[in-house]
Amino acid sequence: MRMPEIVHKAHQAGTLIFIVRMPGTGSMGMKTLPTGKKGLSTRSYNYLGMLPIYVVNNFGQFNHLILRMLRDLSIDAKMVPNSLPPGEAAEGCRGLVLGGGPDISRSGNSGEYLHLGLPVLGICLGLHVIARGFGGTVSKGRLGGYGPVEVEIVEHDEILTGYPSRIMVWASHADEVTGLPVQAVRLAGSQVCANEAIAIPDLHIYGLQWHPEVSHTENGRYVYENFDRITREQ
Repeated sequence: MRMPEIVHKAHQAGTLIFIVRMPGTGSMGMKTLPTGKKGLSTRSYNYLGMLPIYVVNNFGQFNHLILRMLRDLSIDAKMVPNSLPPGEAAEGCRGLVLGGGPDISRSGNSGEYLHLGLPVLGICLGLHVIARGFGGTVSKGRLGGYGPVEVEIVEHDEILTGYPSRIMVWASHADEVTGLPVQAVRLAGSQVCANEAIAIPDLHIYGLQWHPEVSHTENGRYVYENFDRITREQ
């Protein structure tokens, strides 16, 4: 579901007033929300359905495909640099997708985005950022380069809802998670890599070794549809 676009906002007598343009029809409308003594929080904006998902650009070749898939699914999304200050990220979105990239040393502020209290989905390098950020280990994989991999889903967490027990995906294993964080749950594995997908359920943080956004991955859209739903339920 596409979200309304804020075209004007004003604060009056303890109430924030939004003038919005509705998707599809272009018609204008008004929404109001009491700010209270502590002001309007990010969650309050999310309640109104106004915040996008941020796709964090970690310089990976498929980052633009993540953004395209989200938009093709009518999910409001915006690409942001991984230099974006964490405070701005916390106030500007309802969840973050940490895109892939060539090296964890170029992941910028991605590790800091894990501690904003927002849902996070890490793709390839994004998974590695999550694993290291919570005390896991990442090592060189046995196989580099991209190729098809059959993944076995061992735990159908909310991020993998809708999938059968085995799916074909497109992944690189130049680096992979070899040691799980204590609080993490293994969701999927393969003959190539034991930890193809993990989750830290209490924090709504998820990581996948594979790329759901490419056409070679079976029903990759399910991951992004599930993540969109998760961000709206918080």
